[in-house]
Amino acid sequence: MNDTRNRLAVIAIGGNSLIRAKDKQSVTDQYEAICRTVCHIADVVESGRQVCVTHGNGPQVGFILLRSELARRQAGLHPVPLVSCVADSQGAIGWQIQQALANELRARGLGGGSRGQVVSLVTQVVVDADDPGFGNPTKFVGEFYAESEVPALRAQNPQWVLKADANRGWRRVVPSPLPRRIVEIDAIRALLAAGFNLVAAGGGGIPVVADEAGGLRGVDAVIDKDLASSLLANRLGADTLVISTAVEKVCIDFGTPSQRELSRVTAAEMRAHLAAGQFPEGSMGPKVKAALDFLANGGERVIITTPENLKNAMADGGGTQVVN
Repeated sequence: MNDTRNRLAVIAIGGNSLIRAKDKQSVTDQYEAICRTVCHIADVVESGRQVCVTHGNGPQVGFILLRSELARRQAGLHPVPLVSCVADSQGAIGWQIQQALANELRARGLGGGSRGQVVSLVTQVVVDADDPGFGNPTKFVGEFYAESEVPALRAQNPQWVLKADANRGWRRVVPSPLPRRIVEIDAIRALLAAGFNLVAAGGGGIPVVADEAGGLRGVDAVIDKDLASSLLANRLGADTLVISTAVEKVCIDFGTPSQRELSRVTAAEMRAHLAAGQFPEGSMGPKVKAALDFLANGGERVIITTPENLKNAMADGGGTQVVN
């Protein structure tokens, strides 16, 4: 493939979208949710596009951390570092997307050659060791808690930092430094050039810092997957970044009588809405920032919509379309 532009779409799916309900949180439930989501991604491949899929991992990292803490208390097992939780979730979710999407493409008769194959690549992302995010945890992980549960949680887990998440409840927050460089970018380009569809930079990538000699070491943090997806899309020369979310269109004045959906909006208009406080940090804020970063660095359009609306949005301009 000599030119990925106008053929490649980077599609970011949220970790929360893989957890359909509080009673649907098992690994099997997650795989079933992924199977539903990849049907819509397969529509994009069937239309002639190549895809590089990224995914969130907030709930999944929270589950691994909680499981580790319970195992430490009950059986004295060693705790799992946060960076390892990111790597664990990246591998597990990436494998599920890889398998489900390949199965769907095969069922549609697209399984022949590299076009019908999906590769999941363990991806590291370099962050700055002195990033201010390490001193101000903001990335939500794990499940939602009622405010009444917070005092007991803080007593049981004194190392946790808990914050309210956009009026949806309270959640644990961890450091979230900005992504600077994707370590495996050359391998990603090579696989795309060979015609494969990819799953990469899952969970925002495994956060690492580089020493003066270029050596890498993991650090305990979770990188925002939308910001990492924006960086990845720019580095790959993709024309389109798709950010999958729970709503068909982005809204301003959300939850008020003056609520209004945004269909086609310019980057300048979106930047003004962001500056006006329209998009909460724990909800739509990071998605809008990622969209603006992508467009500012050479991207042509960002689509923010639900997985179910993906085909329509790609072809007919549905969802929220952010353009320069």
